[in-house]
Amino acid sequence: MAQLDVLDVVVLVALFAGTLAYFTKGTYWAVSKDPYAGAYAAANGVKSGKTRNIIEKMDESGKNCVVFYGSQTGTAEDYASRLAKEGSSRFGLKAMAADIEDYDYDNLDTFPEDKVAFFVLATYGEGEPTDNAVDFYELFMSEDVSLSQGGGADEKPLSNLRYVTFGLGNNTYEHYNAVVRRINTAFEKLGAKRIGDVGEGDDGAGTMEEDFLAWKEPMWQALAEAMGLEEREAVYEPVYAVTERKDLTPDAKEVYLGEPNKNHLEGWSKGPYNAHNPFIAPIAKSQELFTVRGRNCLHVEIDVSGSNLAYQTGDHVAVWPTNAGKHVDLFLAMLGLAEKRHQVINVKGLDSTAKVPFPTPTTYDAAVRYHMEICGPVSRQFVSALAQFAPDEASKTEITRLGDDKDYFHEKVSDRYLNIAQTLEMASGGGPWTALPFSLLIEGINKIQPRYYSISSSSLAQKDSIAITATVESLPVPGSPNELKGVTTNYLLALKQMQHGDPDPDPHGLTYAITGPRNKYDGIHVPVHVRHSNFKLPSDPARPIIMVGPGTGVAPFRGFVQERAAQATAGKTVGQTMLFFGCRRESEDFIYQREWQEFSEALGSAFKMITAFSRDGPEKVYVQHRLREHAQQVNDLVENHKAYFYVCGDAANMAREVNSTLVQIIADQRNLSEAKAEEIVKRMRSSNQYQEDVWS
Repeated sequence: MAQLDVLDVVVLVALFAGTLAYFTKGTYWAVSKDPYAGAYAAANGVKSGKTRNIIEKMDESGKNCVVFYGSQTGTAEDYASRLAKEGSSRFGLKAMAADIEDYDYDNLDTFPEDKVAFFVLATYGEGEPTDNAVDFYELFMSEDVSLSQGGGADEKPLSNLRYVTFGLGNNTYEHYNAVVRRINTAFEKLGAKRIGDVGEGDDGAGTMEEDFLAWKEPMWQALAEAMGLEEREAVYEPVYAVTERKDLTPDAKEVYLGEPNKNHLEGWSKGPYNAHNPFIAPIAKSQELFTVRGRNCLHVEIDVSGSNLAYQTGDHVAVWPTNAGKHVDLFLAMLGLAEKRHQVINVKGLDSTAKVPFPTPTTYDAAVRYHMEICGPVSRQFVSALAQFAPDEASKTEITRLGDDKDYFHEKVSDRYLNIAQTLEMASGGGPWTALPFSLLIEGINKIQPRYYSISSSSLAQKDSIAITATVESLPVPGSPNELKGVTTNYLLALKQMQHGDPDPDPHGLTYAITGPRNKYDGIHVPVHVRHSNFKLPSDPARPIIMVGPGTGVAPFRGFVQERAAQATAGKTVGQTMLFFGCRRESEDFIYQREWQEFSEALGSAFKMITAFSRDGPEKVYVQHRLREHAQQVNDLVENHKAYFYVCGDAANMAREVNSTLVQIIADQRNLSEAKAEEIVKRMRSSNQYQEDVWS
């Protein structure tokens, strides 16, 4: 028998290893994955290890109702959780809330007729689905929907599906609540049976919460009739068990003190960085842009070198905020937890479908400071649920009235922008609500959400540095001792103050845990990730562009102009670059004034900046007025040179006025009717020749 040479041995060993790997699935050497390693909120296990078959999941967990949510800021998720909880407590449904991206939907044609599915869907941007709803949306928007049992729309493949829908939108956008409307139309076309009306909440009108409350009552009655449900007295049934861990101290290595996942807890992080996993980025530079006391506008540059965190000009950067110490202190005091703030707790879902919104074990302080939106708007429905835990009869009477009387609630809470702790303080006269379960607060208060900012730098000019331009919010509220303060912008201001030598930054009376959990943000760091946007320059730099961006709406246009200046310096032909910018006074808030001059030198005659200083003259002048003054050139660029037209800033007023002004310019310059001009602008939008990056 011939001897085996070295190559034979190597081949045999490789074959053996491959065979072992196949039959053992890597059992002997696989590294067990931590449930928090890749997800911010997947506190009950690893998503990839769970079924993506919702029918199978409902059968396994004994559910007959699922409430899916497509959420960008957390509001749709909150509404879905509230609907699932209310369906269980009032009508005896076995309900679960579900992130819409966690499941597949090609088997909805086999959805059992004795179950019901809710779809709570926000519309984001210009009629787009939220990030977590893209796959679901694209499936049902396709011309030929492919479902598990085959068959086309004529065969009504969803005839067994009973569903409920509520949409979250903003009427200042052209495609108001487009996602829920389109999904409803698609479902009806496929034969699904809707229960109740399509609900629509309007954030633009400030009526989202009341729209939701007004919609859900008749919806519940229609659902009860359709499914033979009987209403019962709602009794609080906790979704989570909160257990104080006497065996652990806050300095125990397994205790989360604000870290978003296991990698961060263990002192290291790796990409990909996204909405579940932030990059702890150093702030390379920060400066004040305004020259007037009492108002702040920040320029912040974040160093992302070595992180593989890439962005493109026009994208958004998300900043993960922390709550201010002042608000954390009041929240804990109103629950009687001030002395126990560093007590380690464990939070566990009492149902297999309940997702704990943050990793545990943690502490009361860390949960409140890093994970709960304690400064957000207060829900009247949530206030109603607090009455049974009031510290005394007077407090119970007051909180009940707040929950029952819409006008009284708006007068006392909404119009004064009170947060939940301030509402409790007002209702009880300052007395603590010691009987209020912490589990109820976790259920009723949204997860704190990253805040998104238009990136104000060019990835071509500075690929390893992301710039943010943000006005710091601190506004007095008429009739209230409180000021409305931006959670994230004041956090950024505190970071800027510390970077400039202030050892105890206190922006607008707020303090922040700037060094982060276990001092991991020391050295002026901030957690961030990048969200890609469709707000983009034309691929051909020779194509003309017109930009309209007053105030910090100029942020992405700083990136656009910076990019074109870099292209011109590199010898490329750059098209006409026209910027309309507005602010109050040239001497106070004309941001980046020196930089515009530098860009102008690089671009030469290709760059033209038109300014509108609203308070420098006898009459207020805004960007839309300047646009009208340059009507001939604007129309020529748009009509004859196919210029891209961009708008960034306030959606409710400015963006609408600019749209109307462009319509009027086209009508006047081309001698067309206003209706015809409107059609032209709509076509510009549909072809991406007209783009918006706006907010309300």
